[in-house]
Amino acid sequence: MRMYDIIAKKRDGGELSQEEIQFFIDGYTSGEIPDYQASAFAMALYFQGMNKEERAAITMAMAQSGDMIDLSEIEGTKVDKHSTGGVGDTTTLILAPLVASVGVPVAKMSGRGLGHTGGTIDKLESVPGFHVELTKEEFIQNVNERKVSVIGQSGNLTPADKKLYALRDVTATVNSIPLIASSIMSKKIAAGADAIVLDVKTGAGAFMKEESESIDLAKAMVEIGNSVGRKTKAVISDMSQPLGNAIGNALEVKEAIETLKGTGPEDLTKLSLTLGSQMVVLAGHAENLTDAWSLLEKSIENGDALKKFKEFLASQGGDASVVDEPTLLPQAKYQFEVLADTSGYIHEMVADEIGHAASMLGAGRLTKDSEIDLSVGVVLQKKVGDTIEKGEPLLTVHSNQEDIKEVENKLKENIKISPDPLIPPDLIRQIITE
Repeated sequence: MRMYDIIAKKRDGGELSQEEIQFFIDGYTSGEIPDYQASAFAMALYFQGMNKEERAAITMAMAQSGDMIDLSEIEGTKVDKHSTGGVGDTTTLILAPLVASVGVPVAKMSGRGLGHTGGTIDKLESVPGFHVELTKEEFIQNVNERKVSVIGQSGNLTPADKKLYALRDVTATVNSIPLIASSIMSKKIAAGADAIVLDVKTGAGAFMKEESESIDLAKAMVEIGNSVGRKTKAVISDMSQPLGNAIGNALEVKEAIETLKGTGPEDLTKLSLTLGSQMVVLAGHAENLTDAWSLLEKSIENGDALKKFKEFLASQGGDASVVDEPTLLPQAKYQFEVLADTSGYIHEMVADEIGHAASMLGAGRLTKDSEIDLSVGVVLQKKVGDTIEKGEPLLTVHSNQEDIKEVENKLKENIKISPDPLIPPDLIRQIITE
């Protein structure tokens, strides 16, 4: 078998066999296939695409290129949740304890984020003492005893995907639906989940800006998951404006606590219940989404979800008293209100640019070695569709810098006020089940 022939076959629109795909993944991971041939192959895939069988084959080949996490010692159906990323996306902090509080095991591997703010791990490490360095035995024991644990991703999880993504990043082949879908799903499958719920974002703050592209990606991932024996569903959700109000690590933890108390932002609460209901049904803990939603709402109302969050934090060394005293979380030195220059209606809050403003304060990292300031960020006072008066606060900036003029300008440039009323965008756009 020659890589030259595989490239030519896909270039001409042919269907690759499982053996040919495995040959490429094995050879490229080991270094036997050079970058220039892998680049040609990625470009052929970019233009010719892949069918259902090819997508499943490349996903499994990448998943099996490194560690495959065995969660069989954990009782029950393990349901994982993945978000394609966004601004103010705090759902994992809410879903992990919320879903666990109704008996669904949540064995979650999360990463550290590049870009606007940190990833789930960074946010959780805003809690004093919290750590993700657990042995496999401790991880499994936590989930069996408490139904929830979150750890960092294995260093040898899907090495083929890491290597291929780095190549795609410099060869203009990132925006390929088959390669994006297989990249995401290979990590989820290698992490040991029995079922997967995907939160696929669409809009200015999303990887996929157009809703049609987000739907295509969601369908591709759901198809892959179901093809390889993982029950998979996807929710298309809006990211044209930030989710919730808080953008920043400790600020998002505080907002997650408020949501688990039942006093969080309406959109963040709705999305958490939507995703959580899917997880509960896939785990077999409710017959339908209506029953699952009621189960989760009841857990928030009776305090079980908040109790589970405290238990989860304490089990991984965290100071659970932050739940009752959020001031124990990292606090920025300064708070500045950014005021509206005119009266009217909020017409637009460009999610990715507002996220960029938070990163200018130090809330995110540009490289994997960058230091994050866990205390800083932005808290919105208004959302799209809201009325506002001149001089009224648009948002509050939490900063350790006294001079925030550049950040303030960035924020004002990307929040549009109009004299005309506007209906806010739908949060949940579509649910993909097949």
